[in-house]
Amino acid sequence: MSRTLLYPRIAAQYQSRHISTHVLLKGRRFYETGPVAPPDAPAIPYGPGIPPPLKGIRILDLTRVLAGPTATMLLGDLGANVIKVEEVSRGDDTRTWNPPSAPLLTSAPDASKHQPPESAYFLAVNRNKRSITVNLKTPEGLEIVRKLVKKSDVLVENFVSGKLASLGLGWEDCKKINERLIYASITGYGQTGPYRTAAGYDVIIEAEAGLMHITGEPDRPPAKVGVAATDIATGLYAHGAIMAALLSRQQTGKGVWIDCNLFESQIAGLANIASNYLIAGKEASRHGTAHPSIVPYQVFPCKDGFLMIGAGNNKQFKTLAEKVLEDPSLATNPKFATNDARVENRTDLLDIITGVLVKHTKDYWLERFTGIGVPFGPINNIEQTFKHPQHGRAGKIKLVAPAVAYNGQKMAIRFPPPWLSEHTEEVGLFFS
Repeated sequence: MSRTLLYPRIAAQYQSRHISTHVLLKGRRFYETGPVAPPDAPAIPYGPGIPPPLKGIRILDLTRVLAGPTATMLLGDLGANVIKVEEVSRGDDTRTWNPPSAPLLTSAPDASKHQPPESAYFLAVNRNKRSITVNLKTPEGLEIVRKLVKKSDVLVENFVSGKLASLGLGWEDCKKINERLIYASITGYGQTGPYRTAAGYDVIIEAEAGLMHITGEPDRPPAKVGVAATDIATGLYAHGAIMAALLSRQQTGKGVWIDCNLFESQIAGLANIASNYLIAGKEASRHGTAHPSIVPYQVFPCKDGFLMIGAGNNKQFKTLAEKVLEDPSLATNPKFATNDARVENRTDLLDIITGVLVKHTKDYWLERFTGIGVPFGPINNIEQTFKHPQHGRAGKIKLVAPAVAYNGQKMAIRFPPPWLSEHTEEVGLFFS
C-alpha cells in the first residue's frame, strides 16, 4: 500500500459505512528524515542488503507499551506489513509518556496539527507500522478485528491471559477464522500457573525473577537495570519465535500459538547465574560492575573519570600487567597468575590496578589501551554514546537505527512511527 491515500472518496465511504464511530481517523503525519527529503518521502537512505524477507507477511499488532511493540517493530523492519490496532481515544499508553516528546512539525498536514506531541518512548519502538483505531468494546469493532484476522499471517497481542478469549478473539477463536494464523501472546507470567492472570511489569519481573537481586553494589540495596531490559528481551524472544513459527508453517501449513512471557524470558536471561544455582546450588549476590567469576572485569576510576576493563583470560591479564600497569611480575605472582587466584585475591589486585589508574586521565589510558588486545572502554553518557564514531545517524527526527545489517546494508525504514489512527482509511480500503 502506498503512503499516499488511495481514492479518498471511496475510503471515506468505506469508513462511514463499515467503521462508523468504532474507528476514528486522526489524520496523517509526516517525518522529515533527511536534509532535502520531501515531506512524503520518509525513508532513511539505507538499501536492502537482501530482499526484505518478510515482504508480503501481514502482522496484526494488538500490543502496546514495550515488549510487544519491540517484537512487531523488528518484524516491520524485515519488510512485514504491520497494522497496529489501538484504543480509540488515546491509543498506545506510551504515546503520552512524556516529556520528552518529538516537536510538532510545521510541515505536518492540517488534519494532524491538533495531535499532541508524541513521546520519545513511543517513537522508539513503533517505526514501520500503520496505525488504526478500533473500539473492542463494540460488536462492530470486534468484527473489524475478525476480518483482519482472516487476512493476516500473524497476530501479536499482550493482553492479560484470557482477556481476548473473553472477547471471542482468543487462539481457539482465531484459528477457526484462519487456520494458518500464527498467534503470539506476550504476557507477564504465561498462560498457565497461579500468576497467569496477573499483569506483567518490567520492574516487577526484574524483582521477582532474580535480576534485581544481582544488580547493584554489594553494600547497597538491590537496583533495577537502567532500561526495561526484561521487556526488550521478551520482545526479542517473541520476534525469534514468530520467525520460527513462520518457517514451521511452511512445512505444516498450519498456524501455532506462541506463549511468550516476561517471567520466563527473564529467568532464561539469568544465563550463567541461573546455571551456577542449578548445577552447584550457589546463590548469587551483587557485584556492582564486577564479575563474580572473572578478575579484573569491572569499572575502575582514573584521574578524571572511569574506565571499564575486562581482562578475561591469562594472556590478556599478562598484557595488562606488562603494557598498562608496567609491572610484569604481576602475571607470574602466584596470587594473580591464574584467574582462580585472581578471584581469590580480588581485593588486593583491584587496589593495585586502581592505584595505577588514578594517576592519569581517562584520555591518557584510552590511548595506552588502544591496540594492545585488552578489552576496555570509557563510561559514556548518552550524548557521548551518540557521538561515538562507530554510530551513524541521519535525519531531523532522530531514531535509533535497526541493529542488524545484511550484506553490509541495513533494511530501509519504510514508515516513521504513525500518528494515532493515521492509516485507518487506507487499511479499511485495502481490506474492503
